Amino acid sequence: MSEKINLLFLCTGNSCRSQMAEGWTKALKGDKIAAFSAGIEAHGLNHSAVKVMAEVGVDISQQRSKLVDEYRDMTFAAIITVCGHAQKNCPWFPGGVKTIHVGFEDPPQLAQKLADQGADAETQLDCYRRVRDQIKAFVETLPQALKL
Repeated sequence: MSEKINLLFLCTGNSCRSQMAEGWTKALKGDKIAAFSAGIEAHGLNHSAVKVMAEVGVDISQQRSKLVDEYRDMTFAAIITVCGHAQKNCPWFPGGVKTIHVGFEDPPQLAQKLADQGADAETQLDCYRRVRDQIKAFVETLPQALKL
C-alpha cells in the first residue's frame, strides 16, 4: 500500500469551508489522503458547518480551528486555498509546495445576507448545505484533480 499524501485546506478563519473540506476528505478519501485544515486566523469552529456536515453523516465536531503556523514543519503534496482571501495571503511553505485555489462562497456571509432580508434559520442553513455539497463534489475528484 502506498503512503498517504498530505493535503492542507486553507481559508481565512478555519471555521467553515476548510473544516468541511477536511471532514469530507477524511470521510471519502481517508485511505489515500491525510487531510488537514488551517486558517490565516483562527475563528473557531462554525456550529452551522458542524450541523450540516452531521446531516450527511460526517462528524467534524471534534475538529478545531487552527492557525497555519501549526503546520510549518509538515510536508504537503499541495495546499488548497478555499477562499480568495487565503489565496491572496497564503503563507510561504518551504520546499516549493504546490498551491491550488478552489474557491467556494462563504456560507456565513451568504446566510447573514439572507438573515438581513428576513430569511428564517432553515433558509440560512441552505447556504451551508449548498457549499457543503460543492466541496464534496470537489473532494470526490481528489487526488487526481491535483495533477501532482
